[in-house]
Amino acid sequence: MASAQMPLPAAKPPDGATLFKQQCATCHTTNATDPVRQGPSLYKIVGRHAGKADGFKYSAAFAKTDFVWDDARLDAWLTNPQEVIPGAVMAYRQAKPETRAMIIAYLKELN
Repeated sequence: MASAQMPLPAAKPPDGATLFKQQCATCHTTNATDPVRQGPSLYKIVGRHAGKADGFKYSAAFAKTDFVWDDARLDAWLTNPQEVIPGAVMAYRQAKPETRAMIIAYLKELN
């Protein structure tokens, strides 16, 4: 049996944009022109008041929020949305800090 094989290249680790596409893009867009999906557009989310995206109807719990999205709030939100906003309907949770950090870094690039 022949065993001469070329070594496979090392797998490239995913970046924030790839992770977003894999884990978030089903429900969210990253621009202001695509139709709203199940969740609001995340274009320019960093620095935006929570619950205030044009064209998106938020849940009653979300509409009552009074904070601005920053790194810490986004990290807490991706970790456990219902802890940040009781009654929130987002089901996604990300347990890995490094994955959350890459997604948040990507969202910051959209500002």
